Amino acid sequence: MQEAVTAYERANDLDSVVRLLLLPALEQPERAMSIVRETKSPQGALMIAQHCQSRGDFRGAIEFLVLAKRPAEAFEIAAKHEEMDVYTQSLGNAGTNEENQKVALYYESKSDALKAGEFWFKCKEYNKALRLFLQCSDRAVDQAIDVVGRARSDMLTHQLIDFLMGETDGVPKDPNYIFRLYMALGNYPQAAKTAIIIARQEQELGNYRVAHGILFDTHRELTAQRIRVPQELALNLMLLHSYVLVRPLTKIGDHLSGARMLIRVCKHISRFPLHVVPILTSTVIECHRSGLKASAFEHATTLMRPEYRQNIGEAYKRKIEAIVRKPGEREDLEEPETPSPFDPNARVAETALECPSTRNTIPYCVATGRHIVLSDMTTCPNCSFPALYSGFTALVEAERQCPMCQQEVTPQSIRRFDEEEAKEWLAKYTRSESKQPGRS
Repeated sequence: MQEAVTAYERANDLDSVVRLLLLPALEQPERAMSIVRETKSPQGALMIAQHCQSRGDFRGAIEFLVLAKRPAEAFEIAAKHEEMDVYTQSLGNAGTNEENQKVALYYESKSDALKAGEFWFKCKEYNKALRLFLQCSDRAVDQAIDVVGRARSDMLTHQLIDFLMGETDGVPKDPNYIFRLYMALGNYPQAAKTAIIIARQEQELGNYRVAHGILFDTHRELTAQRIRVPQELALNLMLLHSYVLVRPLTKIGDHLSGARMLIRVCKHISRFPLHVVPILTSTVIECHRSGLKASAFEHATTLMRPEYRQNIGEAYKRKIEAIVRKPGEREDLEEPETPSPFDPNARVAETALECPSTRNTIPYCVATGRHIVLSDMTTCPNCSFPALYSGFTALVEAERQCPMCQQEVTPQSIRRFDEEEAKEWLAKYTRSESKQPGRS
């Protein structure tokens, strides 16, 4: 018998190989199944399905009846033996509208609203799908958003918004869902407004990385759709990113850059209400360590206010008090200036983000927080945010990821732009910025 199997294999008659492997004399169904899964032969699949049925292996029978192009028979067995999940897995995305309807009705009869909704969605029966998904409450909000995004129906959109706002069951849902709904509908301006609100709420709770992620995702999507990024969104992302950069910068020993990022954040300290004292404390320590004596004194003085003083950590209180009380040098190291990318004759302090001659907002480096310089420019290979080649390479070598998108980056994947490429990139940025309202 084995010789016959070998002969049929040599002749590439695999259906005959399957037939022999299923005989009691050989009884190698697993090998037969492996062959048919690879060949997708309907004849071989039917033989295996019949073999499985004769042995009460209904799961196997369902899988191979689908492969044998007999989905109706497979459905009947699946329904009878409550193995519908096997049938749907075997069917995959190849099911016809009629087959998907039968599955949807089956799951409805079993009161499985989630799975019934999924199959009505496949049938493009959006009204039925949304009704079932909303029955699942929070478990199927993502699916409901997908339905409304695909349907583009005002009626279904309002129905979902009512649900998300709590009009249906009295329970308002996570505002992130509203944001994702607007994104799914392609209503990017409204999505951006919602993202700003959500990020602000997260920021007020001290969830800075979460807020950063929301604003980053929205910024990237708006840019991809060639839609203007609102100034408020861009500003909040820049401030959060400046704060996020402090840890990696100080970790690699660049305390001066870390101090300058903290100074930037402190100018908008009201946006960080939960951590005012810790941020001011870090600013004093990093500024003092980096030779920014005037800035250290300024922020130490702020910390001595009654509303903040009692909350200063004991480990730092005496040092901060000494900075305030001790007379001495109270000047900052002069900040280096580099050329503005918009006007090579204009020199700009490294962390300043406005060109003094054109009044354009200068893009900032995701690795250092400093403004970009055309002669030392690159972009993240993953998120395409701009960076100084030297600063980005140094940070990636230490952290192995982009601080903006959090994706892995290798030093080898970073490419320095030549000045023409950098100018082309800046021209696209400028065209985008020129759409900003209220800009001169």
